[in-house]
Amino acid sequence: MAFLSLSNISKKFGSTPAVEDFNLEVEKGEFVSFLGPSGCGKTTTLRMIAGFEMPTTGSITLDGEDITYKSPNQRNVGMVFQSYALFPNLTIGQNIGFGLQVRKVPEVEIKKKVDEMLNLVHLEKHINKYPYQLSGGQQQRIALARALAINPRVLLLDEPLSALDAKIRVELRLEIRRIQQTMGITTIYVTHDQEEALLISDRVVVMSQGLMEQVGTPANIYNFPASEFVAQFVGQLNMLPVSQVDLKENTCVLAGQKVKFEQSHDRKISDNPRLAIRPEELQIGTGEGRNALKGRVESVLFLGAIVRLRVDVGGVTLSADFFNERTRTLPRVGDDVIVSFPEYSCWVV
Repeated sequence: MAFLSLSNISKKFGSTPAVEDFNLEVEKGEFVSFLGPSGCGKTTTLRMIAGFEMPTTGSITLDGEDITYKSPNQRNVGMVFQSYALFPNLTIGQNIGFGLQVRKVPEVEIKKKVDEMLNLVHLEKHINKYPYQLSGGQQQRIALARALAINPRVLLLDEPLSALDAKIRVELRLEIRRIQQTMGITTIYVTHDQEEALLISDRVVVMSQGLMEQVGTPANIYNFPASEFVAQFVGQLNMLPVSQVDLKENTCVLAGQKVKFEQSHDRKISDNPRLAIRPEELQIGTGEGRNALKGRVESVLFLGAIVRLRVDVGGVTLSADFFNERTRTLPRVGDDVIVSFPEYSCWVV
């Protein structure tokens, strides 16, 4: 039996559905991220697990206990918010120990736990400071330490890094994953950042308009998207209009050029078929057994670690990504090129 189970969960605000038919089983110690755009229902689902919202239908069980309609203080879950939510009039040590104090834990045990949590988040020297004396990244570490101090059964994080700058986000998300693995705590993480979700999760739940689009490992979500929404939301994707789709031969025509693709039998083809392929799957030049399209370079975009070519293929523009290497010679704008890719790297939607 799963440690955390959400069965047929739905939530309506008035007549407006926010979450529909949500089913998920989370194993003990697993790190699961809810990923999707604003308004997709991921935070509402998290709040139902926390007890801040009650589901309209369905049930939630935690470690074999039905917690569907229990109040937040009866669930023993830890919550970390986007806004830190630290008490400005309390020291860092007092903030971390607040939940334990409410539970009337002896002072000796509170001090021991506070020291343990400060050591865990590497902020031992800041115990007597106040929140305003710390950076945003440090404050979020304290919020995390406070949530963990009560030994919660589940740790819930609601876009905890979105208020931080890019460099701090990169550092802190790795720190969150390290702490989660160190403690072995079951964690649900809400984010709209696809890179963040792929980097730190055991599994990702991709959501759209209140519905679960796909659940799987980061590699599965990225390499084998179950829907057009998932394919476009997670990572970059070329969507190229095609015609003369032959599902028996797995071929189509793109800008007058024949392309062979790999297609699963259960994938449906729309009335407006398009060839889907990731930019990193494309290469410049021919290769044995690969599709080859003739085109002309429209632009060369320097993105740091990645250089992106935009190539016009018979009136259709596609993007091709390459690692930035000092010795690499890339085509220039206006050059005629051949873009090649294996059939297993693309599919028709």
